[in-house]
Amino acid sequence: MKKLLPIVTFILGIVLCFSACNSKKIEMIEKSEMQIKVEEFAYVDLVAPELIAQLSEKEKQLIPIFIKIAEIMDQLFWKQTFGDKTILDTISDTFMADFANINYGPWERLKDNQSFVPGFGAKPLGCQYYPEDITKEEFEAFYDKNKSSLYTILKRNADGSLKTVWYKDEFKEDLDKVCALIDEAIALTEDSGLRYYLLERKKAFQTDDYFKSDMAWMDMKESKLDFIVGPIENYDDKFQEAKASYEAFVLIKDEVRSKNLEKFILMLPQLQKELPCEPKYKKFVPGTSSDLNVYNALYYGGDCNAGSKTIAINLPNDDRVAAAKGTRRLQLRNSMQAKFDKILMPIGQLIITPEQLGNLNFDAFFWNVTFHEVAHGLGVKDLVNGKGTVDKALGTEKTSWEEAKADILGLFMVIKLIDMGEITNITEEDAITTYIAGILRSVRFGAASSHGKANMMCFNYFEKAGAFTRNEVGQYVIDYDKAYQAMNDWAKLIIETQGNGDFEFAKQYRSENGGITETLQADLDKVNNAGIPRDIRFNQGIRILGLE
Repeated sequence: MKKLLPIVTFILGIVLCFSACNSKKIEMIEKSEMQIKVEEFAYVDLVAPELIAQLSEKEKQLIPIFIKIAEIMDQLFWKQTFGDKTILDTISDTFMADFANINYGPWERLKDNQSFVPGFGAKPLGCQYYPEDITKEEFEAFYDKNKSSLYTILKRNADGSLKTVWYKDEFKEDLDKVCALIDEAIALTEDSGLRYYLLERKKAFQTDDYFKSDMAWMDMKESKLDFIVGPIENYDDKFQEAKASYEAFVLIKDEVRSKNLEKFILMLPQLQKELPCEPKYKKFVPGTSSDLNVYNALYYGGDCNAGSKTIAINLPNDDRVAAAKGTRRLQLRNSMQAKFDKILMPIGQLIITPEQLGNLNFDAFFWNVTFHEVAHGLGVKDLVNGKGTVDKALGTEKTSWEEAKADILGLFMVIKLIDMGEITNITEEDAITTYIAGILRSVRFGAASSHGKANMMCFNYFEKAGAFTRNEVGQYVIDYDKAYQAMNDWAKLIIETQGNGDFEFAKQYRSENGGITETLQADLDKVNNAGIPRDIRFNQGIRILGLE
């Protein structure tokens, strides 16, 4: 009997193993395409208990009010980008409905806006900012000085002709609720800078003139809470890249880490002079009244929550504000850490040769992302021939090339600051390795994203320059000397293209070099098949913060 016991145990083990393996196979087989897509977005809790504990009682009371306003911004963005959100009520597949929530509509933002809900065709280039049947010829022939304003939509009159409608009128009912909530916040606000910003932001919602409130936000230096709210970015408008989308961030400042970044702002004029291009392309003098701070995010609403999640902010976008006061750069450290831990590090472990994997680390990721945002304030803003701005000259190519510029100049500045002894916790090899792995993370955003297009151009430039090769098992082996040279050459090409306002070259170059090659697709397939998340999504709100 004792001799039979090991045999029985062995057989039982085989049976249990077989059963478990089959269960796993059944589980995998039973997962629908929509379930797999939803699970590509890893959940992250947006919390910051240690920082919230440092707030006064009135500051804590402000957070739920800000979140309520952010929820309204979320609903407004739904109206802008898709229309009637009740589409979710018509979808019986719970995973498909969840995926529509992630994408704010039936089009997959990180897959070239392909439709994934039956009955929906291609996403309109102009979303709901314009009539769906509008043509470029009709837009150009329509005379109205406000047609390209950030804060108007175009609609049709009863006779089919075009008209402009200001946001303040189109969304008046929702914006009245926002203004009432802002009044509640103003009554609680102890910080004078935050109070003045809220007063001016309320006026902006009522007038669609955001200049004074942007200037007030630039002067808001001492508040522990930050609240970015309103129609801000124009990425969603693929028809003219002219219309601003509603969004909101509720943020809490990490004062200790922010203090450590103060010195870098004063270095911007010198870093501008160091850019690898002719002097005529670097006449712009960046402001030094800008600030560079670290925050934890407490809530995302609207545009910033759609598809890929923002991990750093550089605002305001108004060039008049930038000329007068510079911009503010806000690093969202908890979101940044989540993307590194859940996405970038697993990609690196799969794709970077083991000998160089040690150069991939969060500190390098933090510096690269931080100076990506700083880089938006460097380079060239006006054409070198004096005949207008870069943004106007590059038109529909402006955002892709601007993101490419920020990517490469961000790396350029990190390398310079390491050389100067100002950044001491990483090496040049760390910065370059993390940058290349980071490109692979970002190209998964797809060609519908300006960031995705920019990263594809960067990736292809580096590969053609020999900055990295693949070993016998397909892992990247980085040539740091060639990567350094590619960094300088690519930065020079971007700055010259912007400064010359060469729209045709920008369009052709992006068309030829902004796509996914067969070898890159093989790399992406390897990453996707490994089950590495594509991006993150949030458990967020008053309850999760413990502020009910």
